[in-house]
Amino acid sequence: MKEKQRRIGWAKWGKGLLAGLMLAGALHLPAAADGSDTTLVRVAMYLNLGSTYKSTAPAVTLKTAASAEAGFSVNTAWEPWVRFGAGEAARFSVSGLKVKALESADWNTVAAAIKKLQGTVDKPVAYAVERTDGTIYRVYTGPYVNEREAQIAVGRVGQTLAASLGESTPEVRGERYVSAGYFASLGAAESLSQTLNDGAEAFAVMTGPQQYEVWVGGAVTPAAQAALQASLEIQHPGISFTSVEYDAPALVLHRDVTLNLDAPFAVNHYELSGEGAKLLVRDEGNAPIQLVERSNRKYRGDFEISRVNGQLALVNEVPLEQYLYSVVAGEVPSSWPQEALKAQAVAARSYALYHAGLNKFKVAGLVDTTLSQVYQGTNNEADSITQAVDDTAGEVLVAGGKIVEGIFSSNSGGVTADATEVWGNVNSVYASVVSNEDKAAQASLKSWYHVLLPDGRTGYVREDNVVINGTNSAGLQQLSVTTSNVMVRKSPLIQSDVEPIGRLNPGDEAVVLDNVEESSAYAWIRGPFSSEELLKSLKGKTATELPASITSLEVTERGPSGRVTQIKANGQVLDVRYPDVFRSAFNGLPSTLFDIVPTGRYTVQGAGETTEAASATTVLSAAGKTTTADSSGMVVMGGEQEARVVESGNSFMFVGRGNGHGLGLSQWGAKGMADDGYDYREILQHYYQNVTIVKE
Repeated sequence: MKEKQRRIGWAKWGKGLLAGLMLAGALHLPAAADGSDTTLVRVAMYLNLGSTYKSTAPAVTLKTAASAEAGFSVNTAWEPWVRFGAGEAARFSVSGLKVKALESADWNTVAAAIKKLQGTVDKPVAYAVERTDGTIYRVYTGPYVNEREAQIAVGRVGQTLAASLGESTPEVRGERYVSAGYFASLGAAESLSQTLNDGAEAFAVMTGPQQYEVWVGGAVTPAAQAALQASLEIQHPGISFTSVEYDAPALVLHRDVTLNLDAPFAVNHYELSGEGAKLLVRDEGNAPIQLVERSNRKYRGDFEISRVNGQLALVNEVPLEQYLYSVVAGEVPSSWPQEALKAQAVAARSYALYHAGLNKFKVAGLVDTTLSQVYQGTNNEADSITQAVDDTAGEVLVAGGKIVEGIFSSNSGGVTADATEVWGNVNSVYASVVSNEDKAAQASLKSWYHVLLPDGRTGYVREDNVVINGTNSAGLQQLSVTTSNVMVRKSPLIQSDVEPIGRLNPGDEAVVLDNVEESSAYAWIRGPFSSEELLKSLKGKTATELPASITSLEVTERGPSGRVTQIKANGQVLDVRYPDVFRSAFNGLPSTLFDIVPTGRYTVQGAGETTEAASATTVLSAAGKTTTADSSGMVVMGGEQEARVVESGNSFMFVGRGNGHGLGLSQWGAKGMADDGYDYREILQHYYQNVTIVKE
């Protein structure tokens, strides 16, 4: 197994920015004393791979609980450059094409500019800079993928800061520098950079342990770099200037004032330069490192900083089993039965090792979102989950001599998906199986009443906020509200980001149209969605041209589990890349195990066995007469006193089961099976076909 190197703390920097950067060497930490597995996985947190994965930040802030160090691996040997003290915070970024947005000696102007830019796509980083006439502040945005993107950003930044710029204008800055010489101490480098900052942008730079330079720049092109050097030689004839070869690793040193807008409180900032350079931040022992930009979460293992596609890439390299402490905690509740937690641990371990080998994300096999597995560091770790991971240490799913991907979803809705229903491929491991235990997700949930309000609007209210108090003249139940400020929801669930249809108070009454289960991971209702809403959601997700308006929408093919594999709009097939795309194509449906209910039309039973389709502009009254509707929603009574809401125009309701793609392990199903006494091996071999569980 790979030997983990001991973490040695960073010393506090002295005067203002940087002091005490020396490290004599590094000690090594042997493999864990308890003999546990030291297999490492790499998890990307910030990375720009375009459509594959995109999560960007101009800089990241790391805070170490114990002392730590940062440095580089040189010819497989660890070379520490910088030390942190326990509890110290520092920021990190990468060199690249940026926009110099603003330079000012007035902190209030700078703070206002930072705040404005933070609300845009051009995220800022601000530095305090010492000159002979005092302190000034420089604000930069970026880095950007290429010069064209940087030039476009110049216009955006100029518009954002129009009131703050005065006569100055934003400008593109590159990573071509001119060196003003080498220094044995940081103090000497800082002294010269202070002088040069009077007429240029100068920086103290680390080029190795106890090795410093002063760089001036940054120019975008070689010609601009040469012109800068010529100008500096005229202005400072006593200094020997040379062009910087930026292939080798270097750390441009800054005093970062971005984080506290109340006052210019400086934090040490290291900007990584050098083609292919990878900076590692390592803590003492196994103390976690806090990542401020990821909601202040704390992570075990090491952090690697590099540049990918011109932007910052941050990767957490962490022991597999410790990674799983976080993943299992992020995927399922720690209160679930141990056998369900163990099943999740084995599936997640298999998934992690399978993807570590693929290296899908170029610098990492995994990311920290649901695109891979939920990974939130140590914050949600729990003893029950740690025990489940430890009890199954090293165990993985294997088929045909290879590790199985271990795919899982929240709830399969009573039956798992066949691989052909999700991504259109055949995989015998993911055959459809019954999963009745998924109903565990419905336990203890309240039911909801679908109600008709006096003003003609319809929605859902939860049962514990009302009482039934009789029936109306049409024979439908009627309820009365018992609590204050009861929200009438669009769907039978609480959605804090969706405005309620209305609010009711004690004594208010409504007609009951139906009683339904609360939408959950097992059963759900979404919509109704208008034709316009669906066309907006479908845009860019089909290979075929979309109609101007959707008048009919029907499921025309289903797979082995009953999941939707083909849908026609106005009789035309909606050609998606693979069936699971239907989830996002229709406003983010929980699963593809659904029915479509058109709410803009209804069927009238005529004489004999004849039927007639009617539009939502007419409604059959209790007296048998046809009347014209005045509101957008109407109620049609069926022959068995069943009420149905009919919307005007073309709109569609989706009624379904399950949450997620439905392949492999159903997390709620595993919980239900564990409740019924099954152990984790039985659970896994129910959901994954033709697999064995082996200890790697």
